[in-house]
Amino acid sequence: MKLLHIDSSVLGANSVSRALTARTVAEWQATHPGTTVEYLDLAVDAPSHLDGNSLGFRAPSDNATEVQRRENAISEALVSQFLAADVIVVGAPLYNFSIPSQLKAWIDRVAQVGRTFKYTENGPVGLAGGKTVIVASTRGGIYSTSDAGRALEHQESYLQTVFGFFGITDVRFVRAEGVAMGDAKKSEALAAAERDIKAHTGVAANQAQVKAAA
Repeated sequence: MKLLHIDSSVLGANSVSRALTARTVAEWQATHPGTTVEYLDLAVDAPSHLDGNSLGFRAPSDNATEVQRRENAISEALVSQFLAADVIVVGAPLYNFSIPSQLKAWIDRVAQVGRTFKYTENGPVGLAGGKTVIVASTRGGIYSTSDAGRALEHQESYLQTVFGFFGITDVRFVRAEGVAMGDAKKSEALAAAERDIKAHTGVAANQAQVKAAA
């Protein structure tokens, strides 16, 4: 089994999402011996945002520029890494009601027609099904307990949508919210996240998922 571990927080050692992805990966390895891990730190090595040189996702033609060839190689490496993974653990802090731009840049590189999805006469079809995605979702405030809060966040809702678009139906969330609302709230949030980690990485959780999909 191959696991792709992705961090996107810019806070380094002070990041809650990084701590949660590390705990999630460690717990997954403990309950799934033999899992190999590949690590991608988007705060350190993020692809550039899409532009005219990188919006091709195809083998470069003979008259492609060196920049276009380089950008195509980056996109190919990222989508191949994503498709090779059985499990993806993503650290996704809430930045200004959405995800970090570094994480969005990665998504834009792996969202490729013919690789992760395709269009048909009946609409789009995901091509990357059969994977498990676990998102470590961190938030300074609390958004999940009210309609107003849920309307404001475009983090978990976006990731659920985009991974679903790729055909991935097993998307799990390890959530810590309210981490900027004082020590007591942060402690509560981390305790809740720890329960999520246990629930989403154990063998029982995967057996339940397989049964639900049967």
